[in-house]
Amino acid sequence: MIYIVRHGQTELNSRRVLQGRSDHPLNRAGIAQAEEAALRLKDVSFSAVYSSPLKRAVQTAQILVPGRQPILDERLIEMDYGPYEEMDLSNPDPEVLAFFRDFVHRPAPAGMEPLEQVILRTGAFMEEHCRKQDHILISTHAIAMKGILEYLTPESGGRYWSTYIGNCAIYTLDYRDGAFTVPAPMGGSA
Repeated sequence: MIYIVRHGQTELNSRRVLQGRSDHPLNRAGIAQAEEAALRLKDVSFSAVYSSPLKRAVQTAQILVPGRQPILDERLIEMDYGPYEEMDLSNPDPEVLAFFRDFVHRPAPAGMEPLEQVILRTGAFMEEHCRKQDHILISTHAIAMKGILEYLTPESGGRYWSTYIGNCAIYTLDYRDGAFTVPAPMGGSA
């Protein structure tokens, strides 16, 4: 079984700031979210734990699987928002707002990483690491997680881009008979 989790809350998340690749730790609420998620995973014996190299994802992985140092992989890092990093989401730039309202038909604004690139890099990670091990934990970010979900279900037509994925939401899937199964929210957490 493969478990994909979004990191817990950070101070920037709580202030509705576009965090991207800014490297911020979990806040108290984020630590509590990760501890609650850890209780849901307490009976799972993970054969591998992978994480984005950003602090918030690493901390989440360490709380979810205590005593295990996650293997860091750059392909799990959040989308590069370029000049829009740390933008206040209560008053976003018009081009960013248009993009967020229609990910499927609007390209990422200039300077942002294209969604196709997010799918390619996260998909490459899945192909390399998730076909050969049992019980894998992947600690990542909202848009990177959506990239994985889009990669795994190309027939979705881009619906995951507009799906809300909360802090410490967990999606699960399996690899059986040479194919990944359709990802599903664990316990309705997404």
